[in-house]
Amino acid sequence: MDVEPEPPVAGQIFGKQIVLARRFAANLARYGEERGLIGPLEPQRLWSRHILNCGVFADMLAPGTLVGDVGSGAGLPGLVLALARPDVSFVLIEPMERRTDWLLEQVDELGLGNVDVCRSRVQDAPFQERCDVVTARAVSALKTLIPMTAPLAKPGGRLLLMKGANVDREIHEAQRQIRAHKLHDLGVILAGAELLEEPTRLVQATVD
Repeated sequence: MDVEPEPPVAGQIFGKQIVLARRFAANLARYGEERGLIGPLEPQRLWSRHILNCGVFADMLAPGTLVGDVGSGAGLPGLVLALARPDVSFVLIEPMERRTDWLLEQVDELGLGNVDVCRSRVQDAPFQERCDVVTARAVSALKTLIPMTAPLAKPGGRLLLMKGANVDREIHEAQRQIRAHKLHDLGVILAGAELLEEPTRLVQATVD
């Protein structure tokens, strides 16, 4: 199996947590495809496309806050952010048993005391209006994702939603949902532009 070598910039992003990030990357490269977490070509771009892409916005999280990650899957971005920020608490919300099994195994193996795993559909998760920040990656378009994520945020909490190149179109198509969930200060942030060849696009918004 051809696995992408660790880029030098990984140490800048993860600091002293790089050892744990390496272990997670090795586990995902070894078991991810057979467990249906990543595709067969993903180990070749595991660091650049997945791990660094998620970890690069860890410094946007305030110490002591609670972050809810919706549709955590393989642990992207929630588990990666938790590796980078042991001073922040995370709840990983994922409905599929085989994925929550994986997340629980990784939390245990990596000794992550700042992570809880919740097997639940997001609308049934017991975290409504409890999270300071809500994240998601590759879950659905914004018009579907906003009604899933906004109810988890406290009044004044933030959404940090990872998006691709079509983000402007998604924002345009989600205007009704943006108004319905009283989002304001909505904008697109490029995280890691000085570190990564392709920066991470984030839709940021505050929830009233």
